[in-house]
Amino acid sequence: MKPHVICHMVTSVDGRILGRRWRPKASGFGGVFERLHDEIGCDAWLVGRVTGAEFARGQGYPPADRRLPRENHFARRDAPAYGVVLDAHGKIAWGRSDIGGDPIVTVLTRAVSDAHLAGLQADGVSYVFAGDDALDLAETLALLNRELGVRRLLLEGGGIVNGAFLRAGLVDELSLVICPMVDGAKGAPCLFDSTEAEAGVAAPVRAMQLLSCQPLDGGAVWLRYSLENE
Repeated sequence: MKPHVICHMVTSVDGRILGRRWRPKASGFGGVFERLHDEIGCDAWLVGRVTGAEFARGQGYPPADRRLPRENHFARRDAPAYGVVLDAHGKIAWGRSDIGGDPIVTVLTRAVSDAHLAGLQADGVSYVFAGDDALDLAETLALLNRELGVRRLLLEGGGIVNGAFLRAGLVDELSLVICPMVDGAKGAPCLFDSTEAEAGVAAPVRAMQLLSCQPLDGGAVWLRYSLENE
């Protein structure tokens, strides 16, 4: 069984997600993402490695002095919500155990080093394995539901991760805030993006239904859609 997955994002009117490039520069939208995140509510939120690394405080982990089993490890199982980060090859040294009070859960492949696993344990970070060399997103969701009771998950980027979940048919709902700003040039990630290798892969979305449309302060609009996947 998988959680209900809601992709929750804020974009410019041209669908870009790198806010520092948006014009005109304006204040007033800085807290809208977090406010609506709390309003929607979830048992966990999930981001990719690049987004997750923005929260890291560590500078790397020392070599391990022992072999560690490739078994799921949980520092906590009783949290109201978890911060889940995809880190297939174990590149993030956390130096912390939570983000905003939400315990960190990293999703790894079995190819990660013993040093990384030892470092995660020392930091008090939970981890699960969802693949040998590449992450299995469906298995990731099943693990979170089975091991931590996650029933409702907010997928919050970046664009490559959002796109991977979309193309895998794993997104159930879209929560999209469109701000009255534009990017206007290529080079910034989109709401749903891909690598070059996946550029020709279409998302298996059969239908989308508008659930709500709400104007926000400053001219932004909050749209919510349900997705029907093939």
